Amino acid sequence: MTISVPATSANLGPGFDSLGLAVDLRNVVEFHPSKFFSVSIKGEGEDNPKLKGNNLFISIFNDHYGRLTQKKQNFKFTFFNQIPMSRGLGSSSAVIISAIASAHEAAGIKVSKRRILNHALFYESHPDNITPAVMGGFNVAAVEKNKVFSQRKHLPEYIKAVVTIPNKQMNTNQSRTLLPKSYSKENAVFNISHAALTAAAFFNEDWEMLKIASQDRFHQKYRMKTLPELFSVQKLAYESGALMSTLSGSGSTFFSMAYDDDAQALAAKMKQKFPDFAVKVLDFDNNGLVFQK
Repeated sequence: MTISVPATSANLGPGFDSLGLAVDLRNVVEFHPSKFFSVSIKGEGEDNPKLKGNNLFISIFNDHYGRLTQKKQNFKFTFFNQIPMSRGLGSSSAVIISAIASAHEAAGIKVSKRRILNHALFYESHPDNITPAVMGGFNVAAVEKNKVFSQRKHLPEYIKAVVTIPNKQMNTNQSRTLLPKSYSKENAVFNISHAALTAAAFFNEDWEMLKIASQDRFHQKYRMKTLPELFSVQKLAYESGALMSTLSGSGSTFFSMAYDDDAQALAAKMKQKFPDFAVKVLDFDNNGLVFQK
């Protein structure tokens, strides 16, 4: 059995904890019943021995599998990880989603994507990453009474994601401590209006609107100050034809969107100016969580 979950970019500027999209960079887990428990990791995290023990995936998987079946069973897990860890591309959301989905699959219980998404709220209270990880595409999400309510937009092939990934991790919980404890009414209205405009631009495919719409006053500048090069990343992105350029989640990755014809040139300029950073041109992912036999 195989479960596959895409990377995500959340917030997208002003859409703090509510806007997110999926990109075609996937973590895959293969698993089957075994006489002995074992974990093999290839790709991201393969050099971290702690991940081969009782990691977050195994903890969530065992919790759900035990409740679903009322029994214990050893499994052999093989992880093929492409999503960088603690870089703002939804690696923890991918782990949570894949663990819940794998437990249901192992238990032989078919469950809807929406149900898996709502289960994920127990481990991740903000829906901006987990929603596109499950649903794919661009998503607007809100939480009411422990359920995710969301709207999804399929993303076309003629736009691409250009992600600039610094060689420094950022912890989401730590980065939240950098944010103000309160905001002025002016800044709150600014972000509400720009988040709404960003969502409308995506649904109407008005990509030229995004440079204006994706401005933020809630979180980006506070987080970017911990890695000042990110201000230069954003500046270069806009000078090189980016339709939008925003901190991906809590960072440290910077997400930019460009037309297909501009994406490779933008990436080349990023690589030239920031040789120590990884730069990838990615398609958007419209599939989200994928089950395979």
